[in-house]
Amino acid sequence: MKRHIFTSESVTEGHPDKMCDKISDSILDAILRCDPIARVACETATTTGLILVMGEITTNCYVDIPRIVRKTVKEIGYTRAKYGFDCDTCSVLTAIDEQSRDIADGVDHSFDDENKQGAGDQGMMFGYACNETEELMPYPIIAAHKLAKRLTEARKSGVLDYLRPDGKSQVSVEYIDDKPVRIDTIVIAAQHNPGISKEQIFSDIKREVIEKVLDPEMLDENTIIHVNRTGKFEIGGPQGDAGLTGRKIIVDTYGGMGRHGGGAFSGKDPSKVDRSAAYAARWVAKNIVAAGIADKCEVQLAYAIGVSQPVSIDVDTFGTGKTDEAAIIKAVRKIFDLSPAGIISSLDLRKPIYAKTAAYGHFGRSDLNLSWERTDKADKLKELL
Repeated sequence: MKRHIFTSESVTEGHPDKMCDKISDSILDAILRCDPIARVACETATTTGLILVMGEITTNCYVDIPRIVRKTVKEIGYTRAKYGFDCDTCSVLTAIDEQSRDIADGVDHSFDDENKQGAGDQGMMFGYACNETEELMPYPIIAAHKLAKRLTEARKSGVLDYLRPDGKSQVSVEYIDDKPVRIDTIVIAAQHNPGISKEQIFSDIKREVIEKVLDPEMLDENTIIHVNRTGKFEIGGPQGDAGLTGRKIIVDTYGGMGRHGGGAFSGKDPSKVDRSAAYAARWVAKNIVAAGIADKCEVQLAYAIGVSQPVSIDVDTFGTGKTDEAAIIKAVRKIFDLSPAGIISSLDLRKPIYAKTAAYGHFGRSDLNLSWERTDKADKLKELL
């Protein structure tokens, strides 16, 4: 038997980086509601008492950025100065410019076909799927997301009312012959009010977080649990650590299983292939696995700025494919329109759907009706292959 341990992490919506992701995507959604063809590249940075919104936005509508920022921070839960951040009294600065005309020209009219939309940038994007979970995602990242999401639910519902918004989770999973068989180690960091003992936090989080969301069959007497190992976690959020949009790209995707092209998602409209093509690559990979063509699959797409078609498409089934990978690529080219315009149309990406993806992952979200999570092409793939 081949044995190994693989680890993935997640963070709560109150983590300073995720807070920035949600602000950027909330601004994007507000713009798309009144201008679906807007060009948005919105970045956010935060530190103690300060939020800076910057980037390039071209639109015919007006949105009140400071109001959106404060509303988003309030929804996350930073509502009092003693939490380290206050949505009502923090400074909100904006530094917004228009999208470069040089970029816009290539997106509006592609180099290879002036009647089609070109890619908004060069780069490569990866999508991944596997049959480890019903979501067709790697087990470690799904488990880590469940823990992080439950931390927030326990705080907001009052079950653990001493918790504060910042938090992280990490899950190490033991694999035998590439199948997850047990959870080896769980690591939780949960921000909390002063005066709460580490013994109480450990007991409460084990009972109300870990045991509420993880499969008990994956836990055993040898599973190691670490909770707030420094002893306390009272200083968190932007007061404890500066935050920046796009700094949790592995949390956003597959937890390190499968490769990543490097481009972040949040704050970008779908003309940016960093976002839209990564969603499309996941859509393709998930349909391949759902069709039973492979047990796991990674899809790479690559683009050139101002060009309407991907410059390359690659599929890797890691030796689990039921047919030749060249044949799979040929079928993918026939079934999926992977031009930027084709992706936007097929996945209906010009809607204000992005803020809800900013925390707990962009993929495998069974709680959200996301177009790139459909398996609507699986039957067509079966027919061809």
